[in-house]
Amino acid sequence: MAPARAVRSLTVLYDAGCPLCVHIRHWLLAQRRLVPLALVPAASWEARRRFPRLDHASTLREITVIGDSGQVWTGTDAFIVCLWALAEHRPKANWLATPAGRPFARAAMHTASRWREAVRTEGRPEGSEGNPEGVEGPACDDHCAVPR
Repeated sequence: MAPARAVRSLTVLYDAGCPLCVHIRHWLLAQRRLVPLALVPAASWEARRRFPRLDHASTLREITVIGDSGQVWTGTDAFIVCLWALAEHRPKANWLATPAGRPFARAAMHTASRWREAVRTEGRPEGSEGNPEGVEGPACDDHCAVPR
């Protein structure tokens, strides 16, 4: 097993046809970052140029983050990695990555996906029938413990 390389920069692929995604893009750009972020519209010419082997249709269904060494995170993991890159939110990201915090991250992603599906300005993402937005299913099943 090769040793993991440190992440020096991240590229966030966001849905430019989604008002929530565009708002979060602006919010990310306004935050103090510990890791540089490039924000690129998903499935755009630029995304295809940078990442020719990526399944670009899937990047329209769920947030995708790519590390400078080729790491790829999607969905809940991508959400956590975005927070990890931010100075003010890294401790929260570290907690959300734990078994205790992960249901909260999944719940946030589930809520955002449902809202995004309702307000998306363009057609539904390709391949979203049957599982809109690639949602992982109910986040907690009413078993989440509230952190103290």
